Formats: sequence, structure tokens, C-alpha cells
Amino acid sequence: MSGGIRRWLPVLAVLSAGGAAAAVAALLLGEVMVGVRFAPALGVAVLTAGAAGVAAAVVVVRRRTERLRAQVLEAARKEAKEEHRRFLRRLDHELKNPLTAIRLGVANLRAADLDEAARGTAARVDDQVLRMVRITRDLRKLAAIEDQPMERLPVPLAGLLEAAGEAAGELPDGDDRKITVTVPDVPWPLSQPPGDADLLELALHNLVANAVKYSGPGCSVALRAFEESAHVVVEVADTGQGIPADELPHVWDELVRGSEVRDIPGSGVGLALVQAVVARHGGECEIRSRPGAGTVVRMRLPLA
Repeated sequence: MSGGIRRWLPVLAVLSAGGAAAAVAALLLGEVMVGVRFAPALGVAVLTAGAAGVAAAVVVVRRRTERLRAQVLEAARKEAKEEHRRFLRRLDHELKNPLTAIRLGVANLRAADLDEAARGTAARVDDQVLRMVRITRDLRKLAAIEDQPMERLPVPLAGLLEAAGEAAGELPDGDDRKITVTVPDVPWPLSQPPGDADLLELALHNLVANAVKYSGPGCSVALRAFEESAHVVVEVADTGQGIPADELPHVWDELVRGSEVRDIPGSGVGLALVQAVVARHGGECEIRSRPGAGTVVRMRLPLA
């Protein structure tokens, strides 16, 4: 509200109160006529000021209502997020001991004198238990990423990309992929965004592991980084099978797996972890994919 309008508000309040009192008096006194005379110019000024005052009051009330609504929504979002983290911690706590006991039992069975069919059944049970162990482990990591204190030191992303490229060749089937790493060093080296090197290394490892896992023999996996509008952009691209367009909006959700890759082992938490890490750094994630052509996942990290 402007200062001029604010100064007129007491006057308008007095006039409004006076008008209301006059109206009440007229009603109570019945035949008694109460009249108020204004000079025309003063009347126009009063009416104009009154309209302006009412409009300003409406604007103030509307802004306060919107601010209150935003505060309520933000509080609800924070509460839902905290409840979600509590659920993940509880899930890990409740499942850890039973899964360990099942694995020990299966190991004892496999050590016993079983026929081939029984050994196969025990092996399949063990595989599924291992999958549940991986899921609970990754969910625990996700909860920790959102909770734990984070360093804010310059991160040598160029070195992390080089290391991730070398590690990709050591992953299962990694030696069947053509892996390249492209990091600019001319006219200056890639800038180092502030952040936590361990968390960004974890995110990068997840992206590279996905690229190798969901591409076939002979496919290419490219790791690259560059600067763009005060950000460092890291991309991991592959020439794998790609993701259907209707599934792309859901790939960042926890425990979501693509319809085309459910026969490939995985927890469905990898991209959720990546997004959580990038969000802690104030950055953004983006994914583009074409079925049959490949996928590009981008991490955009601010330099300040």
C-alpha cells in the first residue's frame, strides 16, 4: 500500500463510522431526517478516496491470504517429507534383521545335501532376498542424503568423470560398451561447483551404472561436462533401448521401474538418489529418451 493511501485510511474510517452512525440514527429515530452536506468537489474526493481505500484493503487482504495459504502448503510439504523420511528409516530398521535371518537360512539350505531342483529353488530365493536387501539399502541411502549434513567445497567434477568412466568398464558387461569421457580444458579447465564430492560421485556412479545396465553389447556410453549460464552441466548418455515417453515423468519416483527392464536386476531407487543429491546442491535433473535410440540424463549444478 502506498504512503498516500495509508494516510487517508484514518480519515476514511472516521467518515465511514460517521456515515454508519448517521444511518443507524435515522433508522432508530424513524421520521427524524439526518442530512450531511458536502461540497461537490469534496464529495467526489471522499468517494474516490473511499473507493481507493477499499481497493487497497482488498489487495492487502488478498496478499495476506495468499501468503498464509503458501505458508500452510509449505508446512504440509515439510511435514509430509519428514514423515516420508521416518518411514524409510523405519522400513530399513524393520527389514534388516528378518532379511539377514532369511539369508542365513538359505545359506544353510544350500550347504545341505540337496538335489539339483532344491538347490535351484534356494538360489532363486537367495536372489530375491538379495534384491530386497539392495532396495532397503538404497532407501536408507536416500533418507540419509536428505538428512545428513553436506560439505560445500569445490568439487573436481572433471576428475570424478574420468574415474567414473574407468569404473564403468569394470561393471558387469561394461567391457562390452564403448565408453567415452569428454571434459573441456581449453581455454580454461572445467569450473568446480561447490558441494559434496562423495554425494556427487554417488550420483554419477548411479547414472553410469544405469547407462551400462540398460544398454546392450556394442552400445556407446558417453560422459561429458560443460559450463552453461553459471552452471556446470554433466550428462551421461547411452545408445541403449531408451524409455517410453509415457514413463519418463515417473522415472524419478522411488521404486519405479520401466516396463521394458523389469527382468534386469535393480532396486528402482537409483534415479531418485540422483535427484536427491542434485537437489541438495541446488541443481536440477533432466532426462531425455527415445525408444530404440537411447537416453540422456543431465545434472545441472550451480557454480555459486
